[in-house]
Amino acid sequence: MVKKWYFYASLTVIIAFLSSGFKPLKVESNEWFLIKNTDGIQYLYPSQKKESYTDTNIPFTGNFFVGFKQALGFKESKNKYKKINSLGYLGKYQFGTDALKAVGIHNPELFLRSPKMQEKAFVALLSKNKALLQDVIEKYDGKVVNGILITESGILAAAHLGGAGSVKRYFRNNGKKFIKDAYGTSIRSYLKAFGGYDTSLIEANVNAVASN
Repeated sequence: MVKKWYFYASLTVIIAFLSSGFKPLKVESNEWFLIKNTDGIQYLYPSQKKESYTDTNIPFTGNFFVGFKQALGFKESKNKYKKINSLGYLGKYQFGTDALKAVGIHNPELFLRSPKMQEKAFVALLSKNKALLQDVIEKYDGKVVNGILITESGILAAAHLGGAGSVKRYFRNNGKKFIKDAYGTSIRSYLKAFGGYDTSLIEANVNAVASN
């Protein structure tokens, strides 16, 4: 009888000891994200608040050429390759038929169906305008005209809006003449909105065409 009591008592002690090893430790933690800010850095994400994400710009393209293309394409058509506006301008970058012919494209229907052709046409038109406006770029790049810091990318964007001739006329009037397109968008607004991008990879070529 004594041996049975000793056996069960020992078994109880052993079970109690083993069970204590599986009790979770009490951990002090911040709600949602286990971070202790020991180096002074403020952690913004992840966050449970929906409004924390509403103003983030994803993807971040910076001032690279891809950012320039996407920003200008969004302004022109919200980056829709099949967009046709009320004046008949076509595609992501809203080309008119004259601009298409200038870069060697004579089939607007095919152009509208081909994102690849549209991107090549855009680069070709930039090359052509850069050649036509080389004197303007050299004279005004980095200078402030009528309250706007002038950059090469801004000049090229303005030429895309109104043509190289309109940009030359704008600078001949020292930015005082209000030059706009059919929808009322001004050369000045494009000089400001699209300034500061890196368009250095665009080669000036007055004979540029959208190659296959």
